Amino acid sequence: MEQIPERKTVTVCDIQFRNNAKVYFFDPGKLEVRTGDEVIIDTSRGLELGQCVRGNHAVSEREIVAPLRSVIRIANEQDLKIDMENRAKEKRAFEICQQKINELKLDMQLVSTEYAFDGSKILFFFTADGRVDFRELVKSLASVLRTRIELRQIGVRDKAKMVGGLGICGRPFCCGEFLEDFQPVSIKMAKTQNLSLNPAKISGTCGRLMCCLNYEQEAYEDLIRTCPKAESFVDTPDGRGTVTEVNLLKQSVHVRLEKQPDTVVCHRNCDICVLRNGKAKKTDEPIPDDLAPISGNRPHKKLETPTFTTYLEPVVLKKTSETLTPEPVAQKPEEAAPATESEQKPKRRRRRGGKGKQGAPAAAPAEAAKQTAPAAEAAGEAGSAAKGKSSHRRRYYRRRKHESKSE
Repeated sequence: MEQIPERKTVTVCDIQFRNNAKVYFFDPGKLEVRTGDEVIIDTSRGLELGQCVRGNHAVSEREIVAPLRSVIRIANEQDLKIDMENRAKEKRAFEICQQKINELKLDMQLVSTEYAFDGSKILFFFTADGRVDFRELVKSLASVLRTRIELRQIGVRDKAKMVGGLGICGRPFCCGEFLEDFQPVSIKMAKTQNLSLNPAKISGTCGRLMCCLNYEQEAYEDLIRTCPKAESFVDTPDGRGTVTEVNLLKQSVHVRLEKQPDTVVCHRNCDICVLRNGKAKKTDEPIPDDLAPISGNRPHKKLETPTFTTYLEPVVLKKTSETLTPEPVAQKPEEAAPATESEQKPKRRRRRGGKGKQGAPAAAPAEAAKQTAPAAEAAGEAGSAAKGKSSHRRRYYRRRKHESKSE
């Protein structure tokens, strides 16, 4: 196997200048630079004072831009004193420059002033809508400050980065905290993310489109690939319809049903089938009416017949054995209850007065229905014996009556 060549590494330290979030690599040489140290470094503008945000560490040779400038020394007390004097001079120079701008009535806005560490020149940063003729301003400032004057025009984004402040989110500006370079931001990003196109809502303090629109652009582009477009024709579990609204973050769509135009349903993207992506064109073929991969294969539920149950006992009408419920199943002779003595007594004949012998009421028809099979047989035998006695008694009374008439 071929051995992969090892990449060369270089020892560097990260240095950051004031009013600038960008970090630069510098060669520490033999110095042991630690995080938080103030150092004197060699730049294109001469000697400058910077702050180390990360101490000595190794990086790949491909990550650095040659030539790599070096760290001169770690700042001492004298260097820190010179820096404080330069800060005081910058305030006075800013006031003088602002006064001269007002006297000359120049259309420019002064942002900040910086003194070089060795005091060889002063930099004035300003913003303007167009080009400004500041030759008279430079002559006036040089005669007062007695040093080299340099004016530099910057944009509104650079101004926000240098001045700093809080955004509409309540946090410090991204450009003043961690952004090293300004990335291009377009209005198309706001449309892709379905944001309001009101300039007051999508613009930052600098007046340009907010840099944070670029953070989620790639995520929205990936979500768009998995979502149907508006005006697409889709099939849902509720039927076919047209997409009226798309929610990228929730991965759902609102569909207006074809057979019920007044009904709008919401479904997830995984629950629908796209029959036509986007608005219909003249060259598109018509969609068949029977093309419904989801709603056409939906199983139909069978209607269950309702069952009614009652917890009431059968109601027995007076002087009748008919009931409101079906007759119960006849019990087997083995399971039938034994007949009582009252049920085994013979049935007496009713007389014309409606009462039997000794004034007892006639047996109710319901009692006969309650008799079981063995009780009914015993009652039949007793009834035949009683019938024979009554016929003998009638013949006896008829003979006595005939004898009395003959006498």
